[in-house]
Amino acid sequence: MLLIDNHEVEQVLHMRECIEVQIEAFDALARGEAVFRPRIDTYVPCDEPEGYYRWGSCEGASHEVLAVRLKSDVITWPRRPDGKRVEHKYCIEPGTYCGLVFLYSTRNGRPLAIIKDGTLQHMRVGGAAGIGTKLLARADAARVAIIGSGGMAHTFLEAICAVREIKAATVYSPTQEHRAGFARAMAARLKIPVRAAATAHEAVKGSDIVATCTDSMAPVIDASWLEPGMHVVSLNPRECGADSYARFDVKVIQGKEWLDMDNSDHFRKDLVGTPGAFIAGKPEERDRIPRNQAAGPFDSWPNYVDIASGKSPGRVSDQQITHYQTVGNWGLQFSSVGALVYRKACELGIGRKLPLDWFTQDVRN
Repeated sequence: MLLIDNHEVEQVLHMRECIEVQIEAFDALARGEAVFRPRIDTYVPCDEPEGYYRWGSCEGASHEVLAVRLKSDVITWPRRPDGKRVEHKYCIEPGTYCGLVFLYSTRNGRPLAIIKDGTLQHMRVGGAAGIGTKLLARADAARVAIIGSGGMAHTFLEAICAVREIKAATVYSPTQEHRAGFARAMAARLKIPVRAAATAHEAVKGSDIVATCTDSMAPVIDASWLEPGMHVVSLNPRECGADSYARFDVKVIQGKEWLDMDNSDHFRKDLVGTPGAFIAGKPEERDRIPRNQAAGPFDSWPNYVDIASGKSPGRVSDQQITHYQTVGNWGLQFSSVGALVYRKACELGIGRKLPLDWFTQDVRN
């Protein structure tokens, strides 16, 4: 049994492999050889007067490994100086987080590893942006606009560069220092020109690929900025408004990540930042959790498997505007990428060994 931390994940996990194993898992899903359970959250009132405690879990099985990803967060929804709300989270206190991936062998049930999920999370989500770009962007796409400058923005750009021959990138985020730092760091890392733009519109103009990777609860691009042939890939459904969705010629969601259940007092699938959640609390407490108005259209969208298998058409013209939403198949992402990390950690002899008898017992449960 291994305990693998973020630094060790960084040592063994590389973006091209991260993309490849996820595609293998998604293809196995189409053949009935892989499976996942959609993420479910549980909300409970907490000490934060304007926030909520959120427990989230999802699971998936592929590559002879089952992964369970667990998250323990306090969530708040403050407003930025421009009036737009964002989702912030922490565990215990701001700046600390708790997310773990448990791995088990599907061959004999053996507990294999516990992996801290920070680096793996950034890489698997960035990998999803690469998958969507590989699936839908023009073959000659060479210029990228990145909206956002956090950890996900770094892996989004890295993944896009892994699947297309990118010659230049432009980044925008509201804080000048952040976008300038992102531009310097990614130019050095990827060996391409990366320029910081003063506005989101300036970043998007003339780009072949637009990647939105923010924690914004409002749209970060405008439909009037979209140009023929563009491909847009988004971290969360709120980053594109209804006007942009109406202009996309091809709309694809990675996978179905919500339950076929109706909203009720204690279950909601229209909350910001969650595909489905059970909620405790008084009515006035539950009311402070923002509703997500953008969740509805995805029910009718084709998913990755539909496009990859030829069931639904993807891009058929260089003039089409395409969109890939990275929501979905999360459990499979953690099982496929987690299995890769575990295998490579074993090969290199890294990770902290934990006694197996800490996790097994002779009392039938």
